[in-house]
Amino acid sequence: MTPFIAEIVGTGLLILLGGGVVANVVLKKTAGNNSGWIVITTGWALAVYIGVVVSAPYSGAHLNPAVSIGLALAGKFDWVLVPLFILAQFIGAMIGSFLVWAVYRNHFSATENGEAKKAVFCTSPAIRHYPTNLISEIIGTFVLIFTILYFTEASITDSETVVGLGSVGAIPVAFLVWAIGLSLGGTTGYAINPARDLGPRIVHALLPIKNKNGNDWGYAWIPVLGPIVGALLAALLSMILNQSIL
Repeated sequence: MTPFIAEIVGTGLLILLGGGVVANVVLKKTAGNNSGWIVITTGWALAVYIGVVVSAPYSGAHLNPAVSIGLALAGKFDWVLVPLFILAQFIGAMIGSFLVWAVYRNHFSATENGEAKKAVFCTSPAIRHYPTNLISEIIGTFVLIFTILYFTEASITDSETVVGLGSVGAIPVAFLVWAIGLSLGGTTGYAINPARDLGPRIVHALLPIKNKNGNDWGYAWIPVLGPIVGALLAALLSMILNQSIL
């Protein structure tokens, strides 16, 4: 398990379980059909937890180009490794989304709504207004990266000994993504991750899905650019507040 493989596996699990919960809710004849937004946001939060648990010991569990870029700008990650991590994240996201299709293949066939099928793979705006949609993705990702930059390990105060939390340490990330989904996700579906959206969108374009909608390439740049801008703003503000660039 190298950092590169860990990012592939972790992101793959993230998308398998995250895309899987969307499929369970929106596709016809599933046990979870029409179970709603709470199920989707909870499923995505737990998907993040699983992905982080598996990959964190080996790669730090970025699972998101915005995280890699934000940490690099904040001086917490080597810029040289950013392209390699992003490549791994895209590979993992594409594998994960393909596996979702493999699991729910019969339900894709049973579903007539092409937009619902596409929603399993990628996000779309509730109200299409590109400036507002971009702001939504920027703010959602800002909250994600800014909070991550302030995560701390548990420690014994008297000796200042850092106590590793192991797999339990992934819980705060899950709660963070859950909160973003519940509070800010209703406008654009809270991609907050370029690989999570663009990788599966490409897979949707390639798969032989019956009666599928188009891939909405005109919107696809928003869940890529928005998270990157949000990550950069979060890292810059963190550096300013920590007086590291004053």
